[in-house]
Amino acid sequence: MKNDWLEKAESIQLEAYFYDLPDERIARYPLQNRDESKLLIYKDEKISHQHFTDLPAALPSGTLLVFNDTKVIPARAYFQKDTGATIEILLLHPESPSRVISEAMIVKHSCVWECMIGNKKRWKRNDTLTTVLEINSRQVILKVDYADYEKNHVRLSWDKDLVFLEIVQALGEIPLPPYLNRETEEADKQTYQTVYANHDGAVAAPTAGLHFTERIFQQLEAKGIQKSFLTLHVGAGTFQPIKVSSVTEHRMHSEQIVFTRKVIGELLENRNMIVPVGTTSMRSLESLYWFGVKLYRSETTEFHIEKLYPYPFDEHELPSAKESLQAIADYMDSSKLDFLVGETEIFIFPGYQFRLCKGLITNYHQPGSTLILLVAALVGERWKGIYSEAMDNGYRFLSYGDSSLLWAQQR
Repeated sequence: MKNDWLEKAESIQLEAYFYDLPDERIARYPLQNRDESKLLIYKDEKISHQHFTDLPAALPSGTLLVFNDTKVIPARAYFQKDTGATIEILLLHPESPSRVISEAMIVKHSCVWECMIGNKKRWKRNDTLTTVLEINSRQVILKVDYADYEKNHVRLSWDKDLVFLEIVQALGEIPLPPYLNRETEEADKQTYQTVYANHDGAVAAPTAGLHFTERIFQQLEAKGIQKSFLTLHVGAGTFQPIKVSSVTEHRMHSEQIVFTRKVIGELLENRNMIVPVGTTSMRSLESLYWFGVKLYRSETTEFHIEKLYPYPFDEHELPSAKESLQAIADYMDSSKLDFLVGETEIFIFPGYQFRLCKGLITNYHQPGSTLILLVAALVGERWKGIYSEAMDNGYRFLSYGDSSLLWAQQR
């Protein structure tokens, strides 16, 4: 007999999470001033329309905002074959010599990445692609071949004593979301990064953070709003549409998260009013809770959250937020760890009970996407009214679009 949670999950009708998004409502370019976007606020079943500069006033004193400080790398590269064919490579995740993204960025001479490959049929198994890069007034010969043809594992090798980040910065371009339907421009190198981006490794920006400026940070500090930073290196899977009838069968791509010991302490101190900036921060925080569950239950010390791990539990089996975070803090202290590196595939859809997050700052997402399901898990069926209000009031949608502050529905 199926568990109740599984029956409820399998009864989710994906078509109920679509809405009409006219092409002209997709923001293909950002506003000139980041913090002048519109801000929809949803709280206690009521919607109000403001501007992002009003955010500090809308947050209670003592709120802990949690940001994702990942930095988008120029992960898309093009190679020209002698035949004239163009091969496109999008870096997804390092495979060797390290799967830890921060370490992969400082590898020298050679590395292997899992990639998405455009026009793969024109790039045969034993072919080597070669290009010459100009880095610091030096010519660098880069060779690219398959480490594993079936898995799309690509080996990149270069002849100078340079780290991989230097190579990728000279080689690639910022990979804009496909729904923007335009070429990357020079300005995107700055506008498609948050002002606090710090750790290279993402292939997509945590776009809810694009609205923040130094002016906003100063106002937040004056209001007594705390801020904390984690790192989730956003992968291309964030744009992967759901193509299966049962949402539980959707493949969630694994993404790498990094938490410092300092952040765990900040979360413990402010656990009653945690508001993530963006869905990536929310998924990271909720994944952190479930890692604490694994430690609390003595299941494992491996930080890997499977996509449906949270759902089968009875409430009485679970630790509180404080107990979960304390288990993590104790584990890090006893293991003398300054930071945690984890992987998450967590899938948040209606029926999920949020453990750490009380609200969410986020943009407006694609119809029928995993992120719409996440929003619906937070605010319930009211998501439809929220999106309808945004549409009726001229909000700009998707990555370069306007913002919202959504408070969790009362249970």
